[in-house]
Amino acid sequence: MIPETLQWTLIAVGVVAIAVLIYVIQRHWRRLSQFRKAQEHTRELQQRRRDSMIESIRILARTIEEEQVEPSEGCIRIKGLLDHVAPDLLSQKPFNVFQTIYEKTEHMPTHDARRQADPKLISRLDEERFALEAEYADHIQEAAVAIRFHRFEEKPPEQGTGTPQTFDPVKSTLNP
Repeated sequence: MIPETLQWTLIAVGVVAIAVLIYVIQRHWRRLSQFRKAQEHTRELQQRRRDSMIESIRILARTIEEEQVEPSEGCIRIKGLLDHVAPDLLSQKPFNVFQTIYEKTEHMPTHDARRQADPKLISRLDEERFALEAEYADHIQEAAVAIRFHRFEEKPPEQGTGTPQTFDPVKSTLNP
């Protein structure tokens, strides 16, 4: 038989252990809850940013259609936004013209470099750019209309956000 004082001591130790565990669990639960709220807030901000970029793409496309911006400038800006929103579109027709114009003009100086460059060089590069815009004018207009009415997919959930991922045996590296 266990002495009565030892029994009370063990009960007291058990109660203290339970109280400590309850405190630790509550603290962990609060931190987890705060983390989830922060994660949700981040997702909302990212979605707002994405929606804003999509709206900017549509506005730029309209300015190209209405000739309010130089076609090459519009293409370069749309390409930069598509890099963040839907980079796969840059390899699909008719949207690949945005990538093409970007690649064919990326050697041209912009901003401060343009202001500091030799005026003869700038004139020659402008002629090159205008010829490029004329060559691709129909493609640029077609792409501008298409991107303005394109239905962008919702951003897929990122890994590690708690969303279950499905197993695709075809893509698995485990199959020979």
